[in-house]
Amino acid sequence: MAAQVYKFDSPDRFVAGTVGRPGERSFFLQVRDATRLISVLLEKEQVAVLAERVDTMLDELLRRSGGTAPVPTVAPPDADDLDPLEQPIVEEFRVGAMTLSWDSEDERVVVAAYAVSDEETEPPDDPDESDRDVIVVRLTGHEARAFVKRAQALVAAGRPPCPLCSLPLDAEGHICPRQNGYRRRS
Repeated sequence: MAAQVYKFDSPDRFVAGTVGRPGERSFFLQVRDATRLISVLLEKEQVAVLAERVDTMLDELLRRSGGTAPVPTVAPPDADDLDPLEQPIVEEFRVGAMTLSWDSEDERVVVAAYAVSDEETEPPDDPDESDRDVIVVRLTGHEARAFVKRAQALVAAGRPPCPLCSLPLDAEGHICPRQNGYRRRS
């Protein structure tokens, strides 16, 4: 079966979002254009790393260009997208690997998210040559900064970390490995 390649050259919306309560959330990347709505499932850590890498790449582009790149230094206030994920959320695939690049010709950030594969192979340079499903999204600097802002807020909105081990605290209690499982009584 041939791999499906979903390309979005100028999406109307590209966001990270969740379904569920903190501690039980499922994370999605969702992209929409005039005719399609695609949602892919991924891990919280993947969202955090993607946001961090996009932000770092945009900062580096600004540094190298001396501030002339078409990239805002921070997400503009009018770029806030606080709306929930659009319904219906139909998982196309679970993300296994992602690539990130800058198309200097079109001045766009290119995010490619590949489906999980049984084989430990690197994603190809050209998503059209992929043997697994892939979603390719091309974003302006403005759209990329807006994505980063929302994704970072989404990751930070989870359960607070334990001050000793940095693992998420559970509402039912937290057995900290740094305390050898000792739980304080209130």
